[in-house]
Amino acid sequence: MAEYKLDAEIRTDFGKGAARRLRRESKVPAVIYGHGAEPQHVAIDSHALMMALKIPNVLIRLTVDGKSQLVLPKDVQREYIRQFLVHVDLLAVKRGEKVTVEVPIVVEGDLAPGGNLLEHTLNALPVEAEATHLPENVTVNVEGAEAGHSVLAKDVKLPSGVSLAVEEDVTVLQVVAAQAEEPTEAEETEAEGAEAAAEAGEETAAEGEESSEA
Repeated sequence: MAEYKLDAEIRTDFGKGAARRLRRESKVPAVIYGHGAEPQHVAIDSHALMMALKIPNVLIRLTVDGKSQLVLPKDVQREYIRQFLVHVDLLAVKRGEKVTVEVPIVVEGDLAPGGNLLEHTLNALPVEAEATHLPENVTVNVEGAEAGHSVLAKDVKLPSGVSLAVEEDVTVLQVVAAQAEEPTEAEETEAEGAEAAAEAGEETAAEGEESSEA
């Protein structure tokens, strides 16, 4: 797993006002924590950090005041509408250290014909792996899967050195049978008209029988 190199600077101002000033300077407030050390408050170039975060569970070689350390993004806060970075929590890690992360699930293959739907119970699979050898994703093949088919966590093939961090019988994906389409408004109106006509015909026939009997 490649390292993504970034620089950071120590920050001493806190609060919403300080955060807004950093964002005006195209920087993002972040906190580094882990290994029992005091949290370290830093600021990172927003564009560089955003590019790094495009890689799932990216391993970042962060240099602060001339000293470098490995960190993993653990909590990324974004602005709701424009999605710019607001704040990032970074976990300090070491080579050989095991960490738990959520790995994106990539689906391959086509379902069996019939219009059935693939339901994602999980979009990412919790796994435990060595901090410097995290998989970018895991692949699930659903080629030919029919309605009722499920993929459990234990069915997902994991890379060497990676283990599940969730119960084995947790459902990851399942194939759901296609549901009959609800009638459109026009179809409902047509059906109601046909039903009304049929009822009117029955009433006319009944009245005709009464007249003939009289």
